[in-house]
Amino acid sequence: MTTAMKALSAQSRWIRLRTTTGISAKYLSLILAAVCVLLPLSVLLFASLKTSGEYASTGPFTPPTNWLNLDNFVTAWEKGRMLEGFVNTTVVLVISLAGTILVGTLAAYGLDRFEFRGKRLVFGLFLLATLIPGVTTQVATFQLINGLGLYDTRTALVFLFMGTDIIAIYLFIQFMQSIPVSLDEAAMIDGANRWTIYWRIVLPLLKPAIATVVIIKGIAIYNEFYLPFLYFPSEGLISTALFRFKGPFGAQWELIAAGTMIGIVPTIVGFILLQRWIYRGLVAGAVK
Repeated sequence: MTTAMKALSAQSRWIRLRTTTGISAKYLSLILAAVCVLLPLSVLLFASLKTSGEYASTGPFTPPTNWLNLDNFVTAWEKGRMLEGFVNTTVVLVISLAGTILVGTLAAYGLDRFEFRGKRLVFGLFLLATLIPGVTTQVATFQLINGLGLYDTRTALVFLFMGTDIIAIYLFIQFMQSIPVSLDEAAMIDGANRWTIYWRIVLPLLKPAIATVVIIKGIAIYNEFYLPFLYFPSEGLISTALFRFKGPFGAQWELIAAGTMIGIVPTIVGFILLQRWIYRGLVAGAVK
């Protein structure tokens, strides 16, 4: 009996030790991840609050002497024409996301709910399109945009962002496959047509996928530099606004840091507002 109790006690101590070790490892990994994220942001914040001379004479981890120095933010906003960049970015972002969601959900609905000849070929072509590097098609793309008279317009960026997102279609298909077909059948029995089923039933149930695409695609458009720099050079987006502080003989890094801090704010706000939709299972329990 004593031996059994000792064995049981040793086993319980081992379980507690293993549990404590697992919890400690979990929190340690979270702390390391937080440090990896916050450390670059701290350096960026310090640089944005320093003067040009202070930035050149101090290290990146040295705090600024004046925490209320907002001159860099004012200069970045005015000389960087960031208001113009925000307006252009908002217009391109909203129209591109709306078009991506409309085209992507309609394509996913047709590919998932309908059987037609060449369906596998379409899937294969979509997969092939994801494997082709975008930089290899830039010459043909530029000639096409220039031939259509869309060069140096926001419309060119909207078309480019809308037409290069096969991943969004695949994501919508994956989510749509989890929506029971019996919902479509029940709606058709009640007299609904395909458009009504898509608009009233399928599209609302795709909110988690739509939110995911909005976050991923929105951040990608917001951070995109190459396409606005090449196809919209006269004005530009928020990503190209910071390039005005980079010259052939150096860069004003304190102004770039201030502009970057301004540009980070919309992405943080957007992510906070939309992240709750990603893992929400709106489809669960739809069919009893």
